[in-house]
Amino acid sequence: MTEKTFKTLADFLGTHFIYTYANGWEYEWYAKNDHTVDYRIHGGMVAGRWVTDQAADIVMLTAGVYKISWTEPTGTDVALDFMPNEKKLHGTIFFPKWVEEHPEITVTYQNEHITLMEESREKYETYPKLVVPEFANITYMGAAGQNNEDVISEAPYANMPDDIRNGKYFDENYHRINK
Repeated sequence: MTEKTFKTLADFLGTHFIYTYANGWEYEWYAKNDHTVDYRIHGGMVAGRWVTDQAADIVMLTAGVYKISWTEPTGTDVALDFMPNEKKLHGTIFFPKWVEEHPEITVTYQNEHITLMEESREKYETYPKLVVPEFANITYMGAAGQNNEDVISEAPYANMPDDIRNGKYFDENYHRINK
């Protein structure tokens, strides 16, 4: 786990995080580059979902504080405020009504099911949205480097976050050990 001090946007890009929200939901998230994020969801309403190459707006608000926001093909909107020097973040997820009522549709590798996400967004109700604002504790920060395709490259499995935190998932070059 990296112990660096975050000051610039360059310090943040290429960092791999695991964090747990106050409601118990556990997420894994990677600042792939200055416009793209990858993530896996390990706990909560849509546990098992994973996404790569999600376009996002990534900015530094002030030294060591970063805001990331995006809209998914599901119609879900996400806004995250990372404070890695304090090992905290605040996230707000705006789930469309259809995701709240049919979360199982989204629990997949989204990239292979974009058409299904778009069809579901049109087929089911989107409003009112379920707004989930929560603080989270960052339990892992890894210096993966930018555009590392090994970081989020397979479906989540039981105890994956523990394997990552315990050094059993990536080698010294931040590549998956068991491919």
